[in-house]
Amino acid sequence: MFAACDHHGFARPEENAVRRVVGLPLEVAIQRLLPQIDHPISLVMSETYKSAFFDLRQAGGVDEPLFAGIPGVLDALDHAGWLMGVATGKSWRGLNSTLSHHGLMDRFVTHQTADRAQGKPHPEMMLNAMRETGAEPAGTVMIGDTTYDVDMATNAGVKSIGVAWGYHEADELMDAGATVVVHSASELMDALLQGH
Repeated sequence: MFAACDHHGFARPEENAVRRVVGLPLEVAIQRLLPQIDHPISLVMSETYKSAFFDLRQAGGVDEPLFAGIPGVLDALDHAGWLMGVATGKSWRGLNSTLSHHGLMDRFVTHQTADRAQGKPHPEMMLNAMRETGAEPAGTVMIGDTTYDVDMATNAGVKSIGVAWGYHEADELMDAGATVVVHSASELMDALLQGH
């Protein structure tokens, strides 16, 4: 984001402000960070951001580790027969790169990205995921670390579990409508098994 701002001559936003828009479609995030710009400029900046991020990733400057305990949760859910999908603000290229890096591409039966559907908090990604998998709202849960995830779940008529290790605080996730907020992978597994 700093590279895009520098390239276009805009003041850099605060780091925390940038983190708070993670999960939104890129052009929406840019407009939130730089409300003085219009939509066409946000689209141009989005392309600059994507190019800078791609260059950074190619140079080995992007570290996207899995959160502690998550591989075990994925293993347990897969073993139990859960259908798992991803709904992300990332582009397809970004999601593919991240999942491939961790050997997780085949773990998820649906991959919803902001360049293939309307971004969060719009419900389109969640609705597409349910349609692709044959899932019903009553049997679906969104696990997310932002209020945008919780809002998307609410807008799609599904439950949500907030995880407190993202960029939005636990109380914000609860206020947005999360059924429960968990603080560890083991709590997440417990919440899923309890039907939250």
